[in-house]
Amino acid sequence: MALASGTALLALSVAPAAFAQNATAPATLPETQQAEPEATQGEILVTGSRIRQNPNNSALPLQIISTEEIQRNGISSPEQLIMYLSTNGSGADNLASNADVTTGAQRGTNGLSAANLRGQGSSATLVLLNGRRVAAHGLSGSAVDVNQIPFAAIERVEVLKDGASAIYGTDAVGGVINFITKKDFQGFTATGFADVTEAGGGNIYRVSGLAGYGDMDKDGFNITFGASYSWNRMLRGSDRDFVNGNQPNRGLSIDTRGTPIATAFNIGANTQPGSITAAGTLLSGLTITANGANVAGGGINPLDVPGGAGCESFDGGMAYDQALWNTPSAFYACAWDTGRAAVIQQPIETLTYYGRGVFALGGGHELSFEVTGSDADSAKSFSNAQLSANTTNLPIAYPRNATTAATYDSVVNSIRSIITNPTELAAFNTRAALNLPISYRWRCEACGPREYRTNTKTLRGALALEGPLWEGWEYRTGASYAKSESSSVLGSGYYYRGTLANGAIDPNAPAVTGTTQRGLVGVMNSGLINPFSLTQTAAGLAALEAVSAEGAVLYGGRYEVRQFDFSASGPLFGVWGGEVQLAAGIDIRKETYEFNGSDAAAATAPVIFLAAFDNVNALTPKSRTVKAAYAELLVPLFPGFEVTGALRVDDYTGFGSTVNPKITAKFRPIDQVMFRGSYNTGFRVPSFNQIFNGITESPYSGSDLADPVRCPGGVPTSAFGSGQPCAQIRPNIYTGGNPTIGPETAKQFSVGMVVQPATGFSFSVDWWSIAVDNSIQLLTLRQLIENAALFPDRFIRAPGTNDVVVIDQRWINAGSRRTQGLELSGRGAIDGLGGRFSFGADGTLLLKKREKLTPTSAYGPSLVGVFSFAGDLGVRWKHNAFINYTTGSLSVNFSQIFRKGYKNFALPGIAAGLVTRPDYNPMVSDYAIYNASISYSGFKPFKVTLGVKNIFDTDPPFAITYDGNTGAGSSWEPRVADPRGRAFTFALEANF
Repeated sequence: MALASGTALLALSVAPAAFAQNATAPATLPETQQAEPEATQGEILVTGSRIRQNPNNSALPLQIISTEEIQRNGISSPEQLIMYLSTNGSGADNLASNADVTTGAQRGTNGLSAANLRGQGSSATLVLLNGRRVAAHGLSGSAVDVNQIPFAAIERVEVLKDGASAIYGTDAVGGVINFITKKDFQGFTATGFADVTEAGGGNIYRVSGLAGYGDMDKDGFNITFGASYSWNRMLRGSDRDFVNGNQPNRGLSIDTRGTPIATAFNIGANTQPGSITAAGTLLSGLTITANGANVAGGGINPLDVPGGAGCESFDGGMAYDQALWNTPSAFYACAWDTGRAAVIQQPIETLTYYGRGVFALGGGHELSFEVTGSDADSAKSFSNAQLSANTTNLPIAYPRNATTAATYDSVVNSIRSIITNPTELAAFNTRAALNLPISYRWRCEACGPREYRTNTKTLRGALALEGPLWEGWEYRTGASYAKSESSSVLGSGYYYRGTLANGAIDPNAPAVTGTTQRGLVGVMNSGLINPFSLTQTAAGLAALEAVSAEGAVLYGGRYEVRQFDFSASGPLFGVWGGEVQLAAGIDIRKETYEFNGSDAAAATAPVIFLAAFDNVNALTPKSRTVKAAYAELLVPLFPGFEVTGALRVDDYTGFGSTVNPKITAKFRPIDQVMFRGSYNTGFRVPSFNQIFNGITESPYSGSDLADPVRCPGGVPTSAFGSGQPCAQIRPNIYTGGNPTIGPETAKQFSVGMVVQPATGFSFSVDWWSIAVDNSIQLLTLRQLIENAALFPDRFIRAPGTNDVVVIDQRWINAGSRRTQGLELSGRGAIDGLGGRFSFGADGTLLLKKREKLTPTSAYGPSLVGVFSFAGDLGVRWKHNAFINYTTGSLSVNFSQIFRKGYKNFALPGIAAGLVTRPDYNPMVSDYAIYNASISYSGFKPFKVTLGVKNIFDTDPPFAITYDGNTGAGSSWEPRVADPRGRAFTFALEANF
């Protein structure tokens, strides 16, 4: 039904659209009807070609987005623009989707917003500024942060929806996005923008200015400078009601027993000298039978026992759903909604600046230079630390002393009240009489949410020279340097642990008055903090503050690109259809990346609890040089039919040479119809991190994995430690680089048609296919589990028991990926009511998305419209539609953003068929929002734009996105929907 409604909108319209992150997209003009001033003046260089041509008659599927459409739709950043391009994939590439706890490929994405054309991944989309590369993000080292682009100086954005390795080399598998700045700007423009939510939180503000002096035609020079400052305010899950992990009837509950009121566990002894648990803990070794299981092992929360206050008595609390998580031993446990504590819109403040000078040297030669830069501060914030007592590095327990006696006795009595077996009761009373401390899991609300604060600075300088060579021929040459440097420090919520890996006292951790141990362990074991209470004493809070690690450096990185290029182009000779044209050039660049880990994780530094230090990934500067030569030949075989061939040879340090061709053709049998098609090959080299990172070993804490050999399919049907064949397993996970990884290769085909039945109307459709082999992948744990027979070496087993103790999840060249889709665009315009109506839509229909994990294995099931935790979510249908009315000074715009629903995720109990829930939705609902704006420029020199985003205040549809391993996710999908709700925009522009 939703697809039918989207198709109807496309049929109703015919023209340009694009959109903004938090609600709209700019109406983009079609290839056949561009309204850019440059485009109407003849042939220009367009993205994807080195030969001048008319963009209105190009064989390339090129979408051009004007600044007018960007402003009209309330788009305030490059992220907003890219997020809602229908051709952009649905990956975790925006500030909402990577704001929570992340692992694997998403580590180091602090403050990063990336492009992901055709769902091929952010590292397979090439981002250019004025046709030249910019540096990848300093932490990730693989994808460009689009928010470093000087948005206030943008004249247009060209989106090439086609592979372009034959022109640009690596990364251009999914396509190319080229941000083009103003070239001959004169005067002064100042803009103020506000995007304010009705429900509060997540507001966006921006101020910018652009000044230019000098007329190229009259003065022979132009100098332009611009700057912009933007504020994206924080939005937490607790600020929106749809963020709710406590919806058991719909199949969603949270798998954490670390709650603001602690849950008691049967943790054993730590034998280190001075350990509070040296003689064991209250529940050590005990069996307390209920619900057919040992609830001492699953956790007992005083709130959840009969007569207790109930798990719902604290904010975000709920009874642990042992059926959904197939953990019967957790019958008396509570859970806590971690999603409400996470940031669902990352706060970020960004300064961008831009300067450009162009000078006419005479004889048609021009010298230009440009400097761009940015300085961004972001804060990734997620749930408070969970303190899970263990027998090694976190031997914490609640003691009985004069201060704690009342609470201690209350917890003991709560546990005693559920014991019905006389033998079990006697054993419990024996241990209680010894006043043994109570081990627990606790969510430290007093610690505050965990936070990473990241600063990213970029700088880019370019010098270029262009002009004529001889009749019809011209040259272009330039050199550039680009740098992105990032550093992350710890904010709130992090503390010096006080113990070493073996549980011994960490001598470098701070000591606290009133404790016999050090760091957080000492504070907790002193009883100064009460984990069984929501309120803490001033002395307890002061003790926590004394062991805080706020301000400690987490890690940092730097990415640099040095580039030189030269090209020449012009006609060769005439044939029946016109002149054969040639472009040829060279491209040389050096890329350097370094990652410095953190001094705070050095052997002599105190250990910080839960800080994701990446010292194992520290890289001294690693460099590679790329030398490339290319040629492009355009042959107009006869009127209306031309073929273009391109060939590029790249030589990469460490990878050798690769040759990539591209052939495009267009045929216009009549003025109203054009057919086009292309074939090309592409490649993507692995990032420095994917090659050189060390191995990180981390414990798996989820409840959704079983041994795939003992339990085919790897879906658990019994609890952890039960000894059953399909019991839950919790191995350690290896992540990191792979020095043997190689490039992935791609072959791409496209066939399309453009129809222009009348002036002002056009419709285009393009079928495309991308075949990627030797794909660089970070396989999900579920992929490894379900395909264990293909990757036996990735499951490391203990001698003797043959239990899975480690799963190796490092990068790999794994198999192939096949993706196909249709891209549709329609535009129309008619005169009426004293003005002009224009309307249109852009849509992408994903036809195929399948993967096989090895060259010899079969392709897996379709991934179109199926939930995945990692990578790109294969949404079957997306479209953006608009209708606009314009007079001389007034413009009114109405638009729709639509995203098709997909197959929902299922927690272990439902996935294994052990439980059903009445309101569980196997399919996530469609997502559609509507936006409107009105602009008026009748009182010069000002222009005012007012808008409403998400007019009907539509919430994101319910979706199960919770990941039991990381604790991230909740009840909505940030890769698809905007969490901010209805918002009002205001922009004031002054032009002098």
